Amino acid sequence: MASHSPLQLSLPVYLPDDETFKSYYPASGNDELIQSLQACADGHINKSVYLWGPQKSGRTHLMHATCARANELHRNSFYLPLAIHASISTELLEGLEQVDLVCIDDIDAIAGHPLWEEALFDLYNRIAEQENCALVVSASASAIDSGFTLPDLVSRMQWGMTYQLQAMADDEKLAALQRRAAMRGLQLPEDVGRFLLNRLARDLRTLFDVLDRLDKASLVHQRKLTIPFVKEMLRL
Repeated sequence: MASHSPLQLSLPVYLPDDETFKSYYPASGNDELIQSLQACADGHINKSVYLWGPQKSGRTHLMHATCARANELHRNSFYLPLAIHASISTELLEGLEQVDLVCIDDIDAIAGHPLWEEALFDLYNRIAEQENCALVVSASASAIDSGFTLPDLVSRMQWGMTYQLQAMADDEKLAALQRRAAMRGLQLPEDVGRFLLNRLARDLRTLFDVLDRLDKASLVHQRKLTIPFVKEMLRL
């Protein structure tokens, strides 16, 4: 397959332009995970990787980033978010062993669905027979704790590398916010950053979205980011 973009087949899913390894802010303890995902994208690792962590922990960003890196190297990738499994068919998994990189997000969404579990088990087996295909999957819990009912599938998931995504500490989130602000030419004082951390949901996606809103408000009102201004704009 010669396409330089992610294979979409009949699946209307596209990678966001801004979710790459460059835009990812890793928590301490995730260095080995990042290196393994990059190696999968580069074609240096042809094993399966099982990545797990809670919702909004950055799992999907990492899946998108892994595909994006593979695409930059003109390697074929396929991204499948199984949260939409009810609207697609297991036939979508057929032939994926011919792709350089397969990333399956929210794989635990099909836990307890026999047809999907059997189809994924078969895909694992087909990929294991290939020399040039890497499989990366993400879930909200470990394979053994995700509710899968097919023991052989759980066993296959545990064959490869398993990583638990470590959460960012507040100081790391603050640093990420300040870096993001600086990239936009915006100064985010420490007291304002900590105010946002204390008053908002603490996942980076929410925090970055709020920062983008504040950036636009700051330009419109020609105001610096201060706690009173943030309170006024966000009605906190």
